[in-house]
Amino acid sequence: RLKDLELAELGDSDVHVQMLAAPINPADINMIQGTYAILSPLPAIGGNEGVGEVLEVGQRVTALKPGDRVIPAGTGLGTWRTQGVFPAEALLKVPSDIPVLCAATLSVNPCTAYRMLADFETLAPGDSVIQNAANSGVGQAVIQIAKASGIKTINVVRDRPDLPKLVERLMALGADHVVTEEMLRKPEMKEIFKSTPKPRLALNCVGGKSTTEMLRHLQPKGTMVTYGGMAKQPVMVPVSAFIFRDVRLRGFWMTQWRKDHAQDQESLTGMMDALCQLVRRGQLSAPACTEVPLQDYRAALEATMKPFTSSKQILLL
Repeated sequence: RLKDLELAELGDSDVHVQMLAAPINPADINMIQGTYAILSPLPAIGGNEGVGEVLEVGQRVTALKPGDRVIPAGTGLGTWRTQGVFPAEALLKVPSDIPVLCAATLSVNPCTAYRMLADFETLAPGDSVIQNAANSGVGQAVIQIAKASGIKTINVVRDRPDLPKLVERLMALGADHVVTEEMLRKPEMKEIFKSTPKPRLALNCVGGKSTTEMLRHLQPKGTMVTYGGMAKQPVMVPVSAFIFRDVRLRGFWMTQWRKDHAQDQESLTGMMDALCQLVRRGQLSAPACTEVPLQDYRAALEATMKPFTSSKQILLL
């Protein structure tokens, strides 16, 4: 529910932030449902991602000043609010010349896409990646980051009534191929591999049958990285894929990466700088968004949970 809260007093190491915009991600819904791997102690404010403007800083805060734009450094900040007082170390400064919607959606999906493309296989220009849920926030970021690096993408989506429109939108982002889950079994895939090498990396956000079909096209010794399970079904792998093709199955969770690199600020700032440069150069845009005033949060939550959602709900604060 929407509720007025007293603003906490500003401590010496705190920052008073006016929130500007915050998206609703699937993980936010899972946290509310109590099914996510990390849960905030109740009562809690929802939202793990967003962008705000610094209004005031405590006496000991030197890295931030009023007018700076900030995003959460980790999860569980509770971004669905108009204002908040946060410890300075819980915030990351972002350039003010980046569009608000890009900044609001920067710390989860593009970071996940960036790390999965960089950390599991050494990809060179001309190599290819296959991914399902290609129209998701991460999927759209993968297409654009890969395109900027000269890596080809084979993008799998579920069949739907407005499929031609979705294919057109993903191709406009830089997708090389867009196929439905049903097409993964069909001879047309051979046509794709005449012009595009078989992928060494597969990114799985669905699970179930979609994963098994995608795995068939992975190169021997290739890697499949699972970062979501939208079908709520296990990852099924034929024994032959392990024995005769020696495929690797890995998992990725951005929250864990941040924990593992908490003492390695260079990795974090390097990634954020690289993403901000892509945004500035027009090579990485915010996902398709629907902007919703905070008081209409119920409609935004319902829209996020509908099937075939191709637009991310963004709360304007």
